[in-house]
Amino acid sequence: MSRAQLTRTGILRMALGGGGADPLLPAEGGGDRQAPFLLRALRIAVVVCLYWFTSIAMVFLNKYLLDSPSLRLDAPLFVTFFQCALTAALCLGLSLGAACGPPCAGLPALRLDPKVSRSVLPLSAVFIGMVTSNNLCLKHVGVAFYNVGRSLTTVFNVLLSYLLLKQTTSLYALLACGVIIGGFWLGVDQEGAEGTLSWTGIFFGILASLCVSLNAIYTKKVLPVVDGSIWRLTFYNNVNACVLFFPLMVLLGEFRTLYHFDKLGSPSFWGMMTLGGVFGFAIGYVTGLQIKFTSPLTHNVSGTAKACAQTVLAVIYFEETKSFLWWTSNLMVLGGSFAYTWVKGLEMRKVQEDPNVKSGERNETGV
Repeated sequence: MSRAQLTRTGILRMALGGGGADPLLPAEGGGDRQAPFLLRALRIAVVVCLYWFTSIAMVFLNKYLLDSPSLRLDAPLFVTFFQCALTAALCLGLSLGAACGPPCAGLPALRLDPKVSRSVLPLSAVFIGMVTSNNLCLKHVGVAFYNVGRSLTTVFNVLLSYLLLKQTTSLYALLACGVIIGGFWLGVDQEGAEGTLSWTGIFFGILASLCVSLNAIYTKKVLPVVDGSIWRLTFYNNVNACVLFFPLMVLLGEFRTLYHFDKLGSPSFWGMMTLGGVFGFAIGYVTGLQIKFTSPLTHNVSGTAKACAQTVLAVIYFEETKSFLWWTSNLMVLGGSFAYTWVKGLEMRKVQEDPNVKSGERNETGV
C-alpha cells in the first residue's frame, strides 16, 4: 500500500492483471490446485502472514527513520531517495543473477534505455509524488492514524475512473465511499479534539491518496512501453525517481541537513536505512505472492484487516489512549473499504458470469 504499499502494490496489481508472468512468483497452473487442501491452506497462511509482517514492519521502520526523537533526521526526501536507489540496485542485482539459475532464472536483462526512460517519466513524476507524500504523511501523523489519514484512495479511484475513464460506479459502491469519507472526517475531528491533529499530515495524506490512484492509471498506460514487465518498470521508475529527487533535495536544503547530521557515520543508522529499503522492495514481491496464492479480492480484504491490526499495534506500542469516537472513525474507514471491496467483487463476478458481456468490458470491470 509506505512507500507503501503503495509504491509497488498499484504496479503489481496492474502487472498481474494484464502483464506478463512474474518469474519470481509461482506459475498460475493447475499444479497448486492439485496440491492437498492442507498444504494449500498452509501456503496461503504463510503468504498472508509474510505480507502482514513485511507491510507493518515497513511502516514502523519508516516512522522511525522519518520522525524518531532519538534519530532527529529531518530529511524525508533523502530517506525516500535512498530506498528508491536500493530498489533499483536490487532489481539490477537480481537481473545480473539471472544466469545463476533458480530462483533468478527467467528474469529479464535490465539495461538503461534513455528512450524508454523518457516514456516512463510521467509515471515516475506521479510515483515521486506518491512515495514522498506517503512518507511526509507518516512523518507528521502517528502510525495509529496513518491508515485513516490516507484512506481516500478508494474515493479517488471512483472519482478518477469517472473523470478520466468515463466509468460509472454502482450506488452500493458509492455508499461505501460515503462511509469512508465519513470515517475520515470523524477521525480528523477526533485527532483535533485530542490535540494531535497535524493539518500538514492531513494534506499529504489526501495528496498520497490521489497519487496512489493516479499511479495505478499511469502504470496501466506505461506497462506496454516495457513489454508488460513489472521488473523493468520498477527499475526504470526508481532510476528516474533517483534523478528527479536530486534537485528537490538541493532545493529543500537536505544536503545541508545531512552534512550536520551527527549519525551519518553510524553503522546502525545505515543498517536501519538498508532494512527499510529492503522491506520497501520486498512489499511488492509479497503482495504479488498474496494475489497469486489467493485472489485480488482476498488481497484487498487482507490489506484491510492488516490495517486494523497495524492500528491496534501502534496504539499499544506507543502507549496511546484513544476515545470511542476515534475508534469509530477507524472502524468506519475499515468497514467502508471492506464493503467497497465486497461490492466490487460481486459486480466483477456477475459481469464475468454474463455471457452477453464482451471480453474487453470484463477486463475494464476488473480494473
